[in-house]
Amino acid sequence: MEDIRFVSADEAVSHIPSNCHVHLSSVASVPHILIQALCRRADAGDVRGLQFHHFHTEGPAPYSEPKYEGIFFEQGFFVGPNVRANVNAGYADYLPVHLGESQKLYREGFIKLGAALVQVSRPDKNGYVSLGTSVDCSVAAIESAALRIGVVNPNVPYAHGDLVHISSFDYLVEDDTPLVTKDFAEPTPTEVEIGKNCAALVEDGDCIQMGIGALPNALAAQLGGHKNLGLHTEMFADGLLRLIKKGVINGENKAIDKGKVVASFLLGSQEVYDFINDNPSVLMKDIGYTNDPMVIAQNPHMKAINSATEVDLTGQISADSIGMRIFSGTGGQLEFVRGATMSKGGKSITAFASRTNKGKNKIVGALNTGAGVVTPRADAHWVVTEYGAVDLYGKSLQERAKLLISIAHPDDRDALEKEAFERFGMHFLHLGI
Repeated sequence: MEDIRFVSADEAVSHIPSNCHVHLSSVASVPHILIQALCRRADAGDVRGLQFHHFHTEGPAPYSEPKYEGIFFEQGFFVGPNVRANVNAGYADYLPVHLGESQKLYREGFIKLGAALVQVSRPDKNGYVSLGTSVDCSVAAIESAALRIGVVNPNVPYAHGDLVHISSFDYLVEDDTPLVTKDFAEPTPTEVEIGKNCAALVEDGDCIQMGIGALPNALAAQLGGHKNLGLHTEMFADGLLRLIKKGVINGENKAIDKGKVVASFLLGSQEVYDFINDNPSVLMKDIGYTNDPMVIAQNPHMKAINSATEVDLTGQISADSIGMRIFSGTGGQLEFVRGATMSKGGKSITAFASRTNKGKNKIVGALNTGAGVVTPRADAHWVVTEYGAVDLYGKSLQERAKLLISIAHPDDRDALEKEAFERFGMHFLHLGI
């Protein structure tokens, strides 16, 4: 490290020109020291027109706040809780994209990056650094940006997979701020039941994908008795880490990256970050690799498990919005849905509670006005709630409605039956499933 020249955060960001696109490394590894320096520069009236791109970010997001209108503008590829209100108020925006294609926006020039701001590990003996918990589309950003600023942080784990050379950066900044950690709540009784219903669709030797949060952790808790599972996913957290440490997930049956855990970004406890540090059994890869359906499909018996905000009676799956209100993003859901269904013996599974925390049904006659369809009905396969699991593939619209009503909350079924009858007519009442 002695021959590497570091500058202050303020000096580094002083080279970012006004009116350009800026990439941030995301999730747990946001370069907050650079964001704070940009805010100081903005407060001094020294910069305008910066448009920010990233996956969801943890921690403060001043680049989305009304006070910086005209100076900063958020255009994230995924909307997290820290920017959700500002996005829906119009002070920030959401750029819809399959996460696996986010890197394509940079590499093929659809977004011309003026600057890439990322956190990296300390370099190895050959000068290579890891992007740690947030590889995502940051490799593409470093390749494509006119200006590249790296924050070398000893708390960023040196993860194997896609690395970049320290010489790739125009400016380096030192920081030792810990990465953001997150402890997810213990599963509710409803989530436990959903986990059981999902686990019944997973067989020994399968390769799995799932997200982070209480529901994926509930599923992971139900997989403890399985054997020889593989993991190829966008992200993972503590629930899956427990299965890795128990040997349930070992990757023995994978056709590619055999014996390896493959992911692109992480959010969890410090234990998760410590686990990937210099661990050759974990590969943190470019999102263009992890989310490529053709790559996903190469592992046999792929089981992709995702969630939804609403599902209508024909099988249209909304996951990025609640009506017109943007809630999250397209993510990699459809990429894994298609990759899993192309996989030999694979299954796509959409799992969610039948009702929201406020008691509103999530299986509906029609999606709320403005809701985004993330997984089209032609791509919908298994749907799981706490009341069971049904397979929509190869089923007609009326057959789908019958099946979905059977796993809706019991108190919602009569109203859904009425909506289905009004839509499909008398034949629906006599349809046997």
